[in-house]
This record gives sequence, C-alpha cells and structure tokens, in this order.
Amino acid sequence: MNQTIYFVDTFTEKTFSGNAAGVVFHQGEIDGNTMQNIAFENNLSETAFINTAKENEVKFYSPTIEVDLCGHATLASAFIFFNFIDKNATDTIFNSNRGELKIIKKEDSLVMSLPKDQPKKVDVAERISDALNCQVTEVFRGTDDFLAIVKDEKIVEKINPNIEKIAELDSRGLIVSARGIATDFTSRVFSPNVGVDEDPVTGSAHVLLATYWSDVLNLKKMKARQASKRGGELICEVLENHVEITGKAKLYLQGEIYF
Repeated sequence: MNQTIYFVDTFTEKTFSGNAAGVVFHQGEIDGNTMQNIAFENNLSETAFINTAKENEVKFYSPTIEVDLCGHATLASAFIFFNFIDKNATDTIFNSNRGELKIIKKEDSLVMSLPKDQPKKVDVAERISDALNCQVTEVFRGTDDFLAIVKDEKIVEKINPNIEKIAELDSRGLIVSARGIATDFTSRVFSPNVGVDEDPVTGSAHVLLATYWSDVLNLKKMKARQASKRGGELICEVLENHVEITGKAKLYLQGEIYF
C-alpha cells in the first residue's frame, strides 16, 4: 500500500521554523499500530491521519503515543485540505477524540476553533520549580497539561529544565508562561511523556494559556509567542466555549509512504 504524506511547518510563514507536522489523508483503513509506526518513523512531534471515508475523522500520533488533540497538526491538516484536497473550500471540520475541530480559511491565515480548557489552581509549585530549575509563582492544571507561571519573559526564555523530572509528572506536558514584552504572553512547552522533550509551537496548549491570560489581562484577543528554538507566533481569541487560534503554514515536503 502506498500513501501520500505531507510535512507542513505551522505557525510560521517560512520553512525551517514553527512546528512541523506530518499529514496523511486516506480513504482505506490504516490500523493504529501502523499509524504509530509511521509517526515514529517521521519523528515529528505529531502526525495527523485523516480518514475522508469517515467524515474527516482525525487521529493524532506523537512518536510514542496517540493523543486526543493537537493544534498544530490540525492547522497542518487544514492547510493540506485547502491546498490539495478541496481547493474551493473555505472551511472544514475534522472529527477528533475531543469533538469537532472547525477551521476557516481567512485570507492567507487559518483560524482553528478548539475546545476551551479551564485552568484549575493546584498546590505543586515547589515540585514544578524543582523540575524547571527556576522559581514558579503559581501552577494550574488543565485537561492535559500543567501550566506554570513565572515572573517574566526572560525566565521563560532561559529555562533549562530537568526533563526526567518533568516526565515523572502525571500529565501530557508542562507549559511555562509569563507576560510578554512584544506580545501579550510568552510560553514554552515540555512534553517528554509523549516523546517530545520540547515542542516548538503547541496549538493545543494555547487553549489553556489563552483562557488563563484572558482573565489576567482582561483581554479576549491576544498575541502569543512560543519561545522555542524554532519559535512561532499565534493569535488567540477566547470565546464562550472555544478558543480561536490563528496561524499560517508552509509546505515543506510532499512524498510517498510505502508499506
């Protein structure tokens, strides 16, 4: 069986930056073990598999496990859909383990609507500070991740965390964030439990980040920066039940899988 695959750099306007995702649109069944093997072979933070015979059912795989929601792979999938699958479409819906993911094409950007994630304060600041090798002021828990707040943007940029201690946390990952200087807030995301020590740009983390910072800053629409080595920028707007995340994408590779 041969299958077309795309690699897309997301939350960026140029290749070799942002966050790369693999995208596979397919009609025949691909079993979960094969999907996991493909994702492992790709060695990207996520690979998305969209079954067009099942109303665009989407599955997300990191190199080591399946995850329920991935923002940047959703953006990458929409980019491929609009440019290769249905060039006349201006919106689409992917059906994920977290429900419907709606994406709208708006000029040269894509707008994703992802389920809102409510932060709940937890008393683990000392443990998280130890894992991050820096002083944390507050810690919150979302559906998938811990969110640690630090004093300023420079701390976020300079963090040298203990990845082994982060891997001991009962979560998908650990987000670190502070108020931004050129943007409203800045973050980094560490996810060793899904095989990604540091994720370059994490769309799904921003449903938690945006909800938190919306309350703190009293803003509904915010500009965000993820301060990884590759880096990326996002526009987040908090609505009643969803967070809209706007970003751009760039095709890096189109190829064929033989299996």
